[in-house]
Amino acid sequence: MNSKLWIRRALSACLSISLLATCSAVALANSAPVAGELSVAGNGVLINGESAQSGRTVFSSSTVTTPDTANAVVSFGKLGKIEIAPNSNVSLSFDEKGISGNLSAGKVTVLGAANAVNMTTVGGSTVSLTAGESVQASKAAKDVDDDHHGGAAWWVFGAVLVAAGAIIIYAATKNDKLTLGGTGTIVSPTR
Repeated sequence: MNSKLWIRRALSACLSISLLATCSAVALANSAPVAGELSVAGNGVLINGESAQSGRTVFSSSTVTTPDTANAVVSFGKLGKIEIAPNSNVSLSFDEKGISGNLSAGKVTVLGAANAVNMTTVGGSTVSLTAGESVQASKAAKDVDDDHHGGAAWWVFGAVLVAAGAIIIYAATKNDKLTLGGTGTIVSPTR
């Protein structure tokens, strides 16, 4: 009876050790979740609608909002670092391969990145940014509009040119008689 007890204990110990070794190997094989660290200059920065201070962790699918009195820098370790300007709203997505986001207001600047950072702007266009480059939500939408329609400044310039041409042609073809003044008395300063 004593031998059966020792066999059960030995078998239980071996099963426990094998279970512990298997679970530890599986847990160590998982990659750590990618997260960013927030640095704030000013007050009022929000992450997903909650007030955020420097040192806060930023996870993928987070929305960062900055007021006009603050800006934020999100550092993603090896992936890179981006700066979010005042009056900005950006939804960030990232994984081990890279950073992307949706910029609905303001400006984002890439301070450094292992790969290109893809930002989708208000107009629906996606801009690929490298270190030192930035994109503005309203500017990108305006650039897309200007490329398709020629821009408002072109139409104003064209209208002024057409009006000036019409006045010159009318003045040249009306008649040859041109009077610039009235029929008043002319007084000469010298006699």
